[in-house]
Amino acid sequence: MNNDVLWRDRKEKLKQYMKRHQIEAVLLTSPSSIYYFTDFYAEPHERFMAFYMEAETEQELLFVPLLDEQAAKLAAKIEMIIPISDGENPYEVLKASCQRPAQLGLEKNVISAARYERLLEVLQHPACVDIEDGIAALRMFKSEYEIAKVQHAVQLVEQVVAHAAKLAAVGMSEIELAAELDYQMRKLGADRPAFETMVLFGARSALPHGRASSAKLKQGDFVLIDMGVQADGYCSDITRTFIMGDPSSEQRRIYSAVLAANEAAITASRVGVSLAELDRIARDIIAEAGYGELFTHRLGHGLGMEVHEQPSVAAGNETFVQAGLLYTIEPGIYHPELGGVRIEDDVYITDAGTARVLTSYPKQLISLG
Repeated sequence: MNNDVLWRDRKEKLKQYMKRHQIEAVLLTSPSSIYYFTDFYAEPHERFMAFYMEAETEQELLFVPLLDEQAAKLAAKIEMIIPISDGENPYEVLKASCQRPAQLGLEKNVISAARYERLLEVLQHPACVDIEDGIAALRMFKSEYEIAKVQHAVQLVEQVVAHAAKLAAVGMSEIELAAELDYQMRKLGADRPAFETMVLFGARSALPHGRASSAKLKQGDFVLIDMGVQADGYCSDITRTFIMGDPSSEQRRIYSAVLAANEAAITASRVGVSLAELDRIARDIIAEAGYGELFTHRLGHGLGMEVHEQPSVAAGNETFVQAGLLYTIEPGIYHPELGGVRIEDDVYITDAGTARVLTSYPKQLISLG
């Protein structure tokens, strides 16, 4: 599928969704959703940016800040681009450009209350329908075109993880190492971190969403690195846990349990298995090792243009694995004294119904120093 056909296909699927749900028009304001349907990405900050499309007509409009007009003309797969200068009222521009739809689809978790009220006013109070789940469902199934982009982001981040393994040294702080990794990813060509780079040492590695601090690396510490990059619009996400020096016997047991859970869930990832079952498989292995209460989060999440997308690989999600899904497998054990271990891979379900693991950085316990 060439690029032009890809974007036409995405917009056609959106139109079909709108017709099924009797939505006359949509106004998308999430930069990621705008990119998904137009191939143009920008961060508008406080300025107004939106993609407007009607289901029954051919009208498609891309509203962008004036300062982004030229970039949009170069990238966007859309003919009508409407720039809005800093001196203009964007709602008046919208009012002059659009019909007054009776039903309007919005991403309600994205739009602010203030903007929502202004939109209702200028569009004469349409019935507003939250279409965020519908957009998420469309974006959940990845094409080979998208997977190639994710694979590139994975290759970049794995080079950075390899750099971290060489650079980490006793006495270095978490913040120092995290800063070096952010610099390295940019140097290699990443656009930005996919999320705040997580570097945690020792007992602090037991913080599943901890932030890098001034804590310094010591002998015997776990070194947990959770990071991703965004490149050409798509994200990678990987976690590897190292040990500074030699591990204790219990540290080895913890690591072995997490690795076994990771590999079992990947092996089970195939069409027809529920996402809840994948979570259960990994959780049972960790519980059998005696650490069940220390695995405190879901097994994984979808990713793509954003680092957290659908589906949620979690207990209670009885959705079945299907071809085209891309998600993480990231079991963990978080011991408040010994520290935490998490091993995370990015997994794609192919048309054959089996898992293709995009991440390839070694998963055996690596001793640093």
